[in-house]
Amino acid sequence: MRIAIDAMGGDFAPGCNVEGAIAAARQWSDIEIVLVGDSSVLKPLLANKPSNLSVHHAGEVIGAEEEPVKAVRRKKDASMVVAGRLVRSGEADAMISAGNTGALMTTGLLVVGRMEGIERPGLAPMLPTMDDRGVLALDLGANMDAKPEHLVQYALMGSVYREKVHGMERTRVGLLNVGTEALKGNELTKAAYPLLKKLPINFIGNVESRDVLSGACDVLVCDGFAGNIMLKALEGTAGALFSILKKEFTKSLKTKLAAAVLMPELRGLKSKMDYKEHGGAPLLGLNGLVIKGHGSSDAGAIKNAVRQARAALQSQLIQSITKEITGKRVTD
Repeated sequence: MRIAIDAMGGDFAPGCNVEGAIAAARQWSDIEIVLVGDSSVLKPLLANKPSNLSVHHAGEVIGAEEEPVKAVRRKKDASMVVAGRLVRSGEADAMISAGNTGALMTTGLLVVGRMEGIERPGLAPMLPTMDDRGVLALDLGANMDAKPEHLVQYALMGSVYREKVHGMERTRVGLLNVGTEALKGNELTKAAYPLLKKLPINFIGNVESRDVLSGACDVLVCDGFAGNIMLKALEGTAGALFSILKKEFTKSLKTKLAAAVLMPELRGLKSKMDYKEHGGAPLLGLNGLVIKGHGSSDAGAIKNAVRQARAALQSQLIQSITKEITGKRVTD
C-alpha cells in the first residue's frame, strides 16, 4: 500500500507532516509513504528516515486563501495536485492533505475523478459520541447545496464505510433534521426521507442535532451547509466548555487541588473530543481514497490519518462503495 501525503499542506507544514509520516512509516512496515512537496525543503528534515518513506518532488504550493478551482488548474505542480495525480495513475493507493479544503475537493473531482454513479462526493469526518462508537457524518462541508439524490448517495457510502472500515453490522443511518417526525424539515429533507426509507440500509429516520453526540445513529446524513454549521457549533461548544473549566479550576487553591485530582479524567474527556484522534475526513465518492486532515493537524493527527487510510485500503473501501453504488442504481 502506497500512501501519498501532501507535505506542504496545513498550518504547520511541512514539519508536522514529515514528523507524522516518519512515525507512521516506523509503526507500519506494510505501507510505503510518499511525501509530496519541495524536495529541497523536505530532504533536510528526513535524516535517518525509514526505508519505506520517500519524497516525490512538487515545486508549487496551494495556499489556504487561494481560490480552489483556479489554483488547481493553474498550479499543475502543486503538492496537492501532484499527490492527486499519483492516486489517479495508480502510483499511490491513497492521499492525505491538511491543505485548502476547497482545493482538495477540486483536486478530487478534476484530478482523481468522481466515482461512477456519484454526483457529488461528501466530506465525512467522525464525530465523537458519549458511547464511544462515534458517528460518521456526511456531508460536512464539501457541498453547500444538495439534492435529495445526493443524500441518498451519502447514506449508502456512509453505511459501507462503517461496515468495511469499522466492522459494524446493521449500521444505523439517520437524517439530520429539526424534529424526529417524518414530515418535519425543509423541502430537501422532506423529499429525501421517503427515498432513504426505500434503501436496503438500516434507516432509523430523522435525528435532531442535540442527539448526535449521545449516539443516536452511526451515520448522519445532511447537506454540507447544515452539516458544517453543526460541526462548527460542536467545535465551538467544546472549546468554550474547556475554557470555562480551566478558568474555574484555577480560581483558588481548593479548585486547583480538585483539578489535580480530576486531571486524568479531564484529559481523557479532552482526548475523546479531539478531532486529531480520528486523523481526518475521507472524501467519499471519488475513484480513489482521499483523506482531508484538519488545517491545524499536528504530527499525531497526520499519523492517525495514515492509520485511517491503511484501514480503509485493507478493507477495500473504494471497491466496496463502487460495487454498492452501481448495484443499487441509487440515482434512479
